[in-house]
Amino acid sequence: MRKNIKITAAAAATAALAFGLTACGTSSDPASKSETGANADTSKALVVAASPTPHADILNFVKKNLAAKAGLKLEVKEFTDYVLPNTATENGQVDANFFQHVPYLDDFNKKNNTHIVAVANVHLEPLGLYSKKVKDLKDIKAGQTIAVPNDTTNEGRALQLLAANGLITVKDGVGTNAKLSDITDKKGLEFKELEAATVPRALNDVDAAVINGNYAIEAKLQPAKDALVLEKAEDNPYANILAVKAGNEKDPRVQKLVELLHSDEVKKFIEDTYQGSVVPAFGPVAKS
Repeated sequence: MRKNIKITAAAAATAALAFGLTACGTSSDPASKSETGANADTSKALVVAASPTPHADILNFVKKNLAAKAGLKLEVKEFTDYVLPNTATENGQVDANFFQHVPYLDDFNKKNNTHIVAVANVHLEPLGLYSKKVKDLKDIKAGQTIAVPNDTTNEGRALQLLAANGLITVKDGVGTNAKLSDITDKKGLEFKELEAATVPRALNDVDAAVINGNYAIEAKLQPAKDALVLEKAEDNPYANILAVKAGNEKDPRVQKLVELLHSDEVKKFIEDTYQGSVVPAFGPVAKS
C-alpha cells in the first residue's frame, strides 16, 4: 500500500482555504517565507505534489530506492487536477510540484499571479489522439466529434497535433496558443472542449479524443500502442518539470531530488516501465 497521500480536488481546495485563512498575515512576496531556499531545514521531508501517473510513480520509485541512501526525506502528495498543485506550492502547503510543462506553468503564473518556477526537466509524455470507434487516422471523417483539453496550452498543443496530421488547418503563426477560433478549416469535424483529466472518460461519447500522456496511462491506455497518432518526442518543448516557488530553487533538498530524478536508475525505470509512452527528458529547462 502506498504511504503517500492522495488529494482530491475538493479536499485540497478545502485545505487550501484553511491555509489561506491561517496565513493571511504573511506577505505575498515569493521570498518572504523564512527558512526557504538555501536556508531550508534539510532534516524536514521535502513534500512534492504530483499527478498520480507517471509523476507520483516516478517519485515513489525515488523514495523507495534512492532517497534514503542520498539522505533525502521525500513525501509525495497526489493531486488529480492541473490547478491545485501550483496553488499548494504557491501558498506553502507543499515544497515543490511535478506534473506540468513550462508553457502551462507560464500561462498559469500569468493568469493567477503566482510565482512558480521550473527547476529541471524530467520526462516527456507525448500527447496522443485516441479512439474506440475508428482504428486508423484515415477513418476520421466529416461529421465526427473530437474531444480536446480545454486549458490554453494543451488545447493549442492538441490542435497542432491534429493540424500536423491533416485533420484540420489553423492560422499561421498561432503555434501552441491556437484556439478553436483559430481553425481555418475544420474539414467538417466537430470539437468538444473538456478538462484534461476528464477527456479519457469521454472516449465512449466522441469519435476520437486528444489525451495527455499521464491521463492516457491512468485510463489503462498504452500511448505507444493505442494512439492513432502521437506527438513527436524530438525537439518537443513540453517536457514535464520539477517546479518550486521562486526563491526555493537552491533548497538543498530540491537540488538533491533533481540529482536523483536525473539518475541512470530513474532513466531505466522510465524506459522499462512505460515502454516509450513516457520518455526521459533530462537536461536544461527550455524557455517558452
